[in-house]
Amino acid sequence: MSLCIFLTITRWIAGLTAVLLFAVWVAAAPGYDRMLQLAQARYGERAVQVVVAWQEMMLSAQSLSEADKVRRVNEFFNRRIQFGEDQAIWGVNDYWATPLEFMGRGIGDCEDFSIAKYFSLRSLGVPLESLRITYVRARIGGPRSEITQAHMVLAYYEEPTGEPLILDNLITEVRPASRRGDLMPIFSFNSEGLWTGAGAAERKDAGSSTARLSRWRDLIARMRAEGYE
Repeated sequence: MSLCIFLTITRWIAGLTAVLLFAVWVAAAPGYDRMLQLAQARYGERAVQVVVAWQEMMLSAQSLSEADKVRRVNEFFNRRIQFGEDQAIWGVNDYWATPLEFMGRGIGDCEDFSIAKYFSLRSLGVPLESLRITYVRARIGGPRSEITQAHMVLAYYEEPTGEPLILDNLITEVRPASRRGDLMPIFSFNSEGLWTGAGAAERKDAGSSTARLSRWRDLIARMRAEGYE
């Protein structure tokens, strides 16, 4: 067998293996086929390509360490999706898009970036207690600026009381909170609790955060209708 033929067969086998693994992973992830169908019906072929790329990223990230999963997911959305304001995208002042809506439109605001990253990392097995969607005041013009605006990021805690890493659509690099002096935490939440400030000791109303955040409940209901488990 010539080297050329051998390399061709090797590449073919590798490609077939990747396709089979992808098919098995999608079959094992209820709702992903429905997401593809909805992406095609609602947004067209470009959206399908983004959703497929997301599914492939999720597959390739399965074997990574938690820290590398965080970086991979952050990089995917920051590079693939454009930033835009809700009023221009949805015609309302505040709208929390589902990951499918976010990828389908290919544009979203800081809430949409944080939500998509949160649910992607949860699907990759990152524990709930390690992730908090965090509202902050972001200083515009540098850490010493007195001009601030509302902003949302995702915080990842390797240890519950440790320093979090910050996933932000404004910068590609995942940085520790100590290197984000431009961000002032206001409150954070996940599917299980609500915190004020920046510390774990300041947890409030752990059992009722979803009840207090009507947009969160609405988001979850729309995601389930889209097949996201």
